[in-house]
Amino acid sequence: MIGAERGPRAALRAELIERGLDASGFETLRDAVLAGRLPGAPRPALVVIDLHEQVADDRLLDALFSSGAPVVAVAGATEAGDARLRGRPWARWLQRPLTLGALADAAAALIA
Repeated sequence: MIGAERGPRAALRAELIERGLDASGFETLRDAVLAGRLPGAPRPALVVIDLHEQVADDRLLDALFSSGAPVVAVAGATEAGDARLRGRPWARWLQRPLTLGALADAAAALIA
């Protein structure tokens, strides 16, 4: 999970771990992209990004999508109105308000 807010990021990570999935958390898109480029870094099965308060420039988004993993976007009204973001090949586009359970269900369904 990539998300600027620690609480929701930690809650989703805990929920996914509870469901038997291996989950990591990153505060920024940049952090996640850099971690994925480390030698021996595992390829994620899925990436969930909360677009709120993220610097989502095209270069970073291109790197995120180049991992080959499905990418799920969580967006608010501002992000939903951004055609540049909406035009990306998201595996799922989820818009707030959204429950933790619905987000975890969507993530788990894409991994299964």
